Amino acid sequence: MKTASILISAAFVFAAAGASAQAQIFRCPGNVYTNSQAEAQSRGCKLMEGGNVTVVQGTRVNGAAATGVANVSAPGSAASREAVRVNSGDQKARDSDARAILEAELKKAETRKAELLKEYNNGEPDKLGPETRNHQKYLDRVAELKASIERTDNDIKGLQRELGRTGGSTASK
Repeated sequence: MKTASILISAAFVFAAAGASAQAQIFRCPGNVYTNSQAEAQSRGCKLMEGGNVTVVQGTRVNGAAATGVANVSAPGSAASREAVRVNSGDQKARDSDARAILEAELKKAETRKAELLKEYNNGEPDKLGPETRNHQKYLDRVAELKASIERTDNDIKGLQRELGRTGGSTASK
């Protein structure tokens, strides 16, 4: 019991010492913080009251990397013109890859639309188990199917437009 009271009183002593160790913090214009009273007076800083303040400095980009990025992003510089240029063979390969991806997406969307139309059954899809007792569930599913068909149809139209821009085929079912 005696050791517990000693530990508790020691904890109070350390807590009081920690609280008094917190120096005054001043906030200067431009979100700069300092704990130097002389600097705060010379800069016109205001005393911060309340809880502790934690300031984390940001990291800087390495000098060589920063100049390389600046040269590439500077408009009109030789480095930016070289970075934009792509070999015509590489560009044709990229275009054909993009066209192949768009055609595959179009085919998948058309297949999905055909499945949805089959399930939709001209607005009268077959009722599923719980829908026989709850007609609202059936109506909700019909509305969801109709919305899915419209979304898929819009996807198909968008893919066809994009294929038209790339010079690909726009044939649809």
